[in-house]
Amino acid sequence: MVKVVTGRHGDVATIGVVEVAKCRGYGVEGMTSARRIGAPDAKNRGLLLDAAEQLMLEEGYAAVTSRRLAGKAGLKPQLVHYYFRTMDDLFLEVFRRRAEAGLRVQDRALESAQPLWALWRFGTEPGFAKMTMEFMALANHRKAMRSEIAYYAERFRERQRVALAAALQRYNVDTRDVPPVVWTVLMTSISRFLVIEQGLGMSGGHAETVAVVENYLRRLEGEPRPVEG
Repeated sequence: MVKVVTGRHGDVATIGVVEVAKCRGYGVEGMTSARRIGAPDAKNRGLLLDAAEQLMLEEGYAAVTSRRLAGKAGLKPQLVHYYFRTMDDLFLEVFRRRAEAGLRVQDRALESAQPLWALWRFGTEPGFAKMTMEFMALANHRKAMRSEIAYYAERFRERQRVALAAALQRYNVDTRDVPPVVWTVLMTSISRFLVIEQGLGMSGGHAETVAVVENYLRRLEGEPRPVEG
């Protein structure tokens, strides 16, 4: 039996081949172990993940090959597959790390005195939108990536919904016609696509759309305050 656990719900990164060795008549003591996977908290692993993010932002996910990645990180190419069995495993870990960090940033923003402004700003951050586009492109060809994106997207949306529901209640906004979850979809979708279109060189209707959204936010939360920290 070969045991490999690298998914979201397991952190085991070792491979056991004892049962295979026994079946083939080998002693456990003299058994040659299977290829090891580098420790999840190893420094070089972090360097590879950082380098992968940088390449994706600068040149797109197609630029992330084992050789380019190793060169960017200042490491030997063979170390890429020491820490990640496949490039798909690498991309999944890059996404998970980025998504978890994004959840923490969003949580702090939504706990601020102006959660609506915070959500709007969060969605219009160019680096966030760029990485989202790259991961969506990856998901077109990788089922595991699609599942992971959906899992985290639901977590983002639910936290947004809870925060906006509380904020809208404080502002005495009637949400019977437009529920809080619709607010989250509208705000995040508008902000995301504005950034995507700007990246393509489009600007038609952007100023007018931003004015409508931000005028409404001012009515509810006043002028946006400087971001703390």
